[in-house]
Amino acid sequence: MAGARSTALKALLRVEEEKGYSNLVLDAALGATALSPRDRALAAAIYYGVLERRITLDYILGFYSRTPVAKLSPAVREILRVGAYQLRYLERVPASAAVNECVKLAKENGEARAAGLVNAVLRSMLREPDKARFPDRKAQPLRWRSVFYSCPEDLISFWQKSYGACLADKILEGTAAKPDLFLRVNNTRISEQQLLDKLHGEGIDAEPAPWPDGAVRVRGAGDLRRSGCFAEGLFHVQDIASQLCCRILAPEPGERVLDVCAAPGGKTFTLAERMENRGEIEAFDLYPARVRLIQTGAGRLGLSIVHAASRDAAAPQPGPDPADRVLCDVPCSGLGVIRRKPEIRYKFEASIDSLPDLQYRILSKASESVRNGGVLVYSTCTLNPAENEGVAGRFTRENRCFEPLALSLPEGVERAHGEPENQLTLFPRAGGSDGFFISAFRKR
Repeated sequence: MAGARSTALKALLRVEEEKGYSNLVLDAALGATALSPRDRALAAAIYYGVLERRITLDYILGFYSRTPVAKLSPAVREILRVGAYQLRYLERVPASAAVNECVKLAKENGEARAAGLVNAVLRSMLREPDKARFPDRKAQPLRWRSVFYSCPEDLISFWQKSYGACLADKILEGTAAKPDLFLRVNNTRISEQQLLDKLHGEGIDAEPAPWPDGAVRVRGAGDLRRSGCFAEGLFHVQDIASQLCCRILAPEPGERVLDVCAAPGGKTFTLAERMENRGEIEAFDLYPARVRLIQTGAGRLGLSIVHAASRDAAAPQPGPDPADRVLCDVPCSGLGVIRRKPEIRYKFEASIDSLPDLQYRILSKASESVRNGGVLVYSTCTLNPAENEGVAGRFTRENRCFEPLALSLPEGVERAHGEPENQLTLFPRAGGSDGFFISAFRKR
């Protein structure tokens, strides 16, 4: 039976080879085992820790391995990362166990000849922990940031150019922080205080979030899908940035609302709850399998006004009836959620150049469904001006039938850099939201 380290290794290799999404890969890997809750937690800690600190770990290993890390086989490279992460960052794991288990992993994964190398490198780390020294911060500021925050130099340079050196450092700090977990209260079934009381009764540490209304912060909750409150449909998991986006769209009970890129459905659900489950929400996604996620989630929450269907948001369609409000949360590079999906930092340039045109096409197509006087909100979970204010600005210039709509922000939400009143960029920070962008328009 696969152990925690073996499960983590298999998931890491799959992310590296197939470029899959980290959360989906881990869920699949854990689902294929019968690990105890303790071992599941260890597997997840190693898996995400190695993904988050890959650059730092490779830099450290370079001081102990005679063979350059980049020239090692994928399996040996990941095994060494798994071992180095435990020795460097998991104090609760006995060092001897970390080394021995990694040597065993090499033998079990067809790398018996490299078992000696794995043993030698990791034991050298134990004997000479101070041998690995970070770059000099003053002499090599970019290199130091890359190693310290485990972030590619080209991404750091990109943020420095886009937002300035000071704000880029804050982004790096926020990206390195562990993200808080937020819930959205299903106000159609329970009040916020009632949910807090029930969560506390299950031993879950929960408190009201600073903003927006109806948001709850939880700490150390484990897998919330095992909660009785989840089974009863009393909440869904959603970052406060996404919840704020829905607050800004501000749907009213009885209105008709479109969510044109809806899967997996979090914003759709929050909109339906804000509408008190009265009115109509059409939720679309390109892929039928993802449409089923929306349908399943809406069913668990008891949100009967949600109607999900498959549709290409960028293609011409026989449009539905005009809507009072339209949410256009487009596919993006995801640079605002790196702390939740750490693999994004290593492939951010892969599609970044082509995204703004696609996003603009989706936004333009979505705008055709807005009634006169209706509201259109454009959003992303990335930190790239071309995908954010670039697309929003282009839409303002080229669509004169829409006017910018100033955002009404709750107390505690402040802009970190200069931008128009109809736009907001949220930057990731400890205890706060993910990176996110919101822009609003009203049809004349």
